[in-house]
Amino acid sequence: MLVRVAFVDDHPILLEGLVSLYSTKPDLAVVAMGHTTVDALNILENHRPDVIVMDLSMPGDSFAAIELMLASYPQTKVIVFTASSAIQPAVELIEAGISGYVLKGSSSSDLHEAIIRAHNGETYITPGFATKVIVSMKTAEIRRRAPQPERLHHREEQIVSGLLKGQTNREIGLSLNISEKTVKHYMTSLMNKLSVRNRVELVIAVKNRTSPRDRLAS
Repeated sequence: MLVRVAFVDDHPILLEGLVSLYSTKPDLAVVAMGHTTVDALNILENHRPDVIVMDLSMPGDSFAAIELMLASYPQTKVIVFTASSAIQPAVELIEAGISGYVLKGSSSSDLHEAIIRAHNGETYITPGFATKVIVSMKTAEIRRRAPQPERLHHREEQIVSGLLKGQTNREIGLSLNISEKTVKHYMTSLMNKLSVRNRVELVIAVKNRTSPRDRLAS
């Protein structure tokens, strides 16, 4: 069974070379080609290829076009064929659902393999670059799963500010116009919230957090 494939790139010579090369492959049928993101969307609407191979750097918003393709034409697999080796765009597009990310320095057999794998429901990333992408994705996942520090309330932020200035409970209370007993209550609450045992550990814990100004602005 032939894989129906389309190519979209704004470099005419490269595009013609791709079409010429892959038209000779016995397992591929090149059904269309284009130069812009608008062309890519029109190709999907009019030709419904099995796989579309497209560059990122061409007229139009490639990222928006790819998102639309994935949502509106799920039967067509999208492969990004680009000179950009930036990690973050690759991660975002793979997480969005593309089926391949191939660097333009790759061999013709790499892109051919990517097309076939995409058609078979797999995801292909240029070897070597794939390791960097996977590491980035795993690191991001670990960060997402890591427990986030509890957010402090406004009054707690004020208590923390006084604490970092070296003020005593009485001095903090006077500056905030609250009783020393109330300050002690907040200190106990902060120790429990930040899992520390005493005032010294509390100072260390709050210093390891972002500054009160940053947290209030977040």
